Amino acid sequence: MKTFSRSWLVAPLAALLTSVALAAPPPGLLVLPEFDALTKKATESVNISLDPALLGLAAGFLDSSDPQDASAKQLITGLKGIYVRSYTFDADFAYPAAQVDAVRAQLAPPAWQRLVQVNSSKDHTHVDIYVCADHGVAQGLAIIASEPRQFTIVNIVGAIDLAKLHQLEGKFGIPKISVPDSGDGGKDDKGK
Repeated sequence: MKTFSRSWLVAPLAALLTSVALAAPPPGLLVLPEFDALTKKATESVNISLDPALLGLAAGFLDSSDPQDASAKQLITGLKGIYVRSYTFDADFAYPAAQVDAVRAQLAPPAWQRLVQVNSSKDHTHVDIYVCADHGVAQGLAIIASEPRQFTIVNIVGAIDLAKLHQLEGKFGIPKISVPDSGDGGKDDKGK
């Protein structure tokens, strides 16, 4: 009987494990529901998905001689993706709140930490901003803003300099997010 060396098994197994590790989603990437049906119901919709290759292509459209564009171009260098879903409707709560809540449910510790939470029961406005940090480095940012006739989800994936993040507002479909006053003098839900 011929004996086989186990080395024939090790090489394919190592290749398989490497491909699985390479296929693992990067930290900070959210699984966004398919909101395709909402496009027909919405009066306005934005659906942007920029992976690393498309980010590089989009960066080519920024004007390096414009200081704001140059800063944004530098900021996206470490990014692995920008994903934006935003819908506006003629009627209140015409969107599937359960799907928006399913995205919020992904933003759990220890991977995600909440930076900002504003809830206004008067206006039915909710804004949540979370950061995904790995060894003290921001690897993802998520913004979920909902109000009766509109919701927006922004997921930025990759190494993010939070101090410079505002430079991306208004670019690549990232809206300018104004955090509404909750009427309690800027206190969060714990009175701080």
